[in-house]
Amino acid sequence: MITDNLRDIQSHYKNANSELIAVSKKQPDEKINEALNAGIRIFGENRVQEATQRWAPRKPNYPDLKLHLIGPLQTNKVKQAIKLFDCIHTLDREKLATSIKKHAPDIPCFIQVNTGDEKQKSGISTNELIHFHDFCANDLNMNIVGLMCIPPKDEPSGLHFGLLHKYAQKFNLKNLSMGMSGNYDLALKYGATHIRVGSKLFGSRTK
Repeated sequence: MITDNLRDIQSHYKNANSELIAVSKKQPDEKINEALNAGIRIFGENRVQEATQRWAPRKPNYPDLKLHLIGPLQTNKVKQAIKLFDCIHTLDREKLATSIKKHAPDIPCFIQVNTGDEKQKSGISTNELIHFHDFCANDLNMNIVGLMCIPPKDEPSGLHFGLLHKYAQKFNLKNLSMGMSGNYDLALKYGATHIRVGSKLFGSRTK
């Protein structure tokens, strides 16, 4: 099943400069193993502890495996996170930036932008984005590689993908982490370089 789903997803971006991040959170071992057997080597996880339990035993067996943290990161989990993850997509506050710079100065990071300014959602406000980017990129000299967003469910995703693309151009950033199972094809049209796909690849979770 995963091989067929992967082929279908790849048909949408075979001519695009984009990486598929397989969102493996809460997936059972058999589906993780099936994905690995299908050749997938880039996975996204939301929680540090869950990811550690799942991937720490597997990582030595797959030297080309890349793990991306796509969920909120607490400052007290930074040390644990950098031991496992190769990239962080959810940088969104100065305290977190300072901690990441201290413990892993070169790790690639995406700034998560709350494009809809939703109070319940993580991400830096668009009103604070320019200052925060300058703090991370210039003051701390972090390895900021791109921007990430999760559009509001009740608004057209294209508006938010377009806004993120605009900010990326302003900051001269090449990477855009945007688009999930329901809208990755649209995100690709707005220049997504990293799409985060879960249910479209693995199927719906039973829990």
